Order: sequence, then C-alpha cells, then structure tokens
Amino acid sequence: MIGYFKNIYQVAAGLLKGLRVTLVHLFQPAVTVQYPYEKLTTGERFRGALAFHPDVCISCDMCVRACPSDCISLEAARNEATGKKDLHWYQIDFAKCNFCRLCEEICPTKPKAVHHTPDYELTFRDRSEFLVRWTPEAPQPKASEPGQIWSRFLTRGQKIVDRQGKVPASSTPSKPVA
Repeated sequence: MIGYFKNIYQVAAGLLKGLRVTLVHLFQPAVTVQYPYEKLTTGERFRGALAFHPDVCISCDMCVRACPSDCISLEAARNEATGKKDLHWYQIDFAKCNFCRLCEEICPTKPKAVHHTPDYELTFRDRSEFLVRWTPEAPQPKASEPGQIWSRFLTRGQKIVDRQGKVPASSTPSKPVA
C-alpha cells in the first residue's frame, strides 16, 4: 500500500517539476509583436546585411583579403595625379557571405566603409539579386541611416526601424546599383 502512494507522489512531483517552466511563464505578461508590420529590436552587435559606402572607401583591398568565403570583390585604379587609388566598383555576393564581420573589423576607415546594418529578413527573388554592386556614381546614405540601403529587398508591408525601434526620418530608399 505504501508503494502505491509513493508511486503517486513520484509521478506528481515529476509532473510539477516538468511544468515548472510553464507555471513560471503563465503569470508573466505576454509579449506580442505584430509581425511583419513590427520587428523586434536587434542587439548592438547584431550582424545584419552588409552596407558599403563608396565615398568613404579608400580602396585598400583589405576587406577582400580578409573575407574567408571570397564573396567581396572590387576594382580600383591608381590615380596618377593624386597618387591614391580610385574605386571603380565594389561587389558583394550574398549567396556566399557568411556574415563573419571580418571585413568590417579590418576596414581602416573611420567611419567604416563596409559595415553590418540592423536589417534582416531580406528577400531576393532570384540568384542575380544576390550579387550587389556599388559604384561611386550611386552614393549610399550615411552609416547613421539604417534601413535605407535594403528597403527594396524588404518584404511587403514591413516597416524599417532602427536599433531603438524608431522609423528613420527620411524614407527615401537609396538603391545600390545591381
């Protein structure tokens, strides 16, 4: 008879032990995000889509050498008058990119010419859109304007928000030359 009650106690204790997490979260307020119209804010060191600023780039070629997946390429030529390199084009293949952040860390410019944005959930319709090319003729927005570069790749109805959850002041998207 004692074994019967001992068995009931063990089963009840195991059930309560398994439901402990559920019972703790049962009385906490629910957090609901109206996806895809609202997005959660990303962390400070989040590695979203890569952005490039040709007006800041000095064509040092260090990001190309640091990339382990060989997804970055650029073409630059030395200007005989100034002795500096002039950037012709810069290209990232997002089909190969593993978002390791090595290109951003090795970039010697201040502000960084290549950096990660807080944008995620990008949609590409075909493989040709994975290859994004920037040129100096199509200048990109400053690094303080998140979401401006990738607005054409966001899903329909999705808002562009920065790290604090606010919509940027300028809503005019600048498109990279693809």
